[in-house]
Amino acid sequence: MRKLRFLVALTTNDNDYQIEQARAAENTAKKLSAELQILYADNDAINQSTQILKAVQAAPEERPNAIIFEPVGGTALPQVARAAVAAGIGWAVLNRDANYVSELRQASKTRIFSLSSDHVEIGRIQGRQCAALLPTGGSVLYIQGPSENSAAKERAFGMQEAKPHNIHLIMLKGQWTEESAQRAVRSWLKLTTSQKTNVDIIAAQDDSMAIGARKAFQELPSEIEKDRWLSLPFLGCDGLPNTGQAWVRSGLLTATIFIPPNSGQAMEMLYNALQNGRPQPERALTTAVSVPALDSLRPHK
Repeated sequence: MRKLRFLVALTTNDNDYQIEQARAAENTAKKLSAELQILYADNDAINQSTQILKAVQAAPEERPNAIIFEPVGGTALPQVARAAVAAGIGWAVLNRDANYVSELRQASKTRIFSLSSDHVEIGRIQGRQCAALLPTGGSVLYIQGPSENSAAKERAFGMQEAKPHNIHLIMLKGQWTEESAQRAVRSWLKLTTSQKTNVDIIAAQDDSMAIGARKAFQELPSEIEKDRWLSLPFLGCDGLPNTGQAWVRSGLLTATIFIPPNSGQAMEMLYNALQNGRPQPERALTTAVSVPALDSLRPHK
């Protein structure tokens, strides 16, 4: 049986979920005795497109048999996807709805599908966490991912849908990294309006941004102000065992949401399709859960 070659293209190497995506891919490649190349786009959609297209256009003997990628920008690289499928390369999109998947599946025998976390449900879970912590209402400093990113949009939609009407969101933008959230909160704290705003919870769309927010508050010169901010509940998402879940256990985060890495699952799906001819669904979802369980969260005020 021939050894398959996989290319896994991820957004960045300084986000805990992306690091876990890489680790899951590496472990699965070993299990399947497959060759693996991992690329990071440094949160640059043009860079990601160039990286993947270079692999697609390589000599046939150097091309991957399948590409698994998590998009950086607002699109899931439809032109690159068409080039890959035309070259007979399997294609899996992670954590993004790509509207071209159905079209390409109908037009080609190449294996193509999307595998995603249910981002709307992730947002709903975080909204329910806020409701459990603020049963009488309040304000949440809410740090989103990039505005063009569909996962960030869907998580925000789910949050808005699930949170009670008496909980108000103050929106900031990050880039799925600790540093970006630290900068966003630091800038917000310099605004006059922030001094007059009462905040009850800091919630971020991923754990690294929640920790970045904490670091911004740790920089405050006033010990009283610093202690006040750091005493608030901090919520994140991703909930990986060595980061988010560990931060909940240590008290850095009050709660997170465990989102299983899916790069390994996508690789197994493509392997079974390419080697064993097994049909795969056009779109599959992974399941996220609150950490700790929602019924164990106690009101903050």
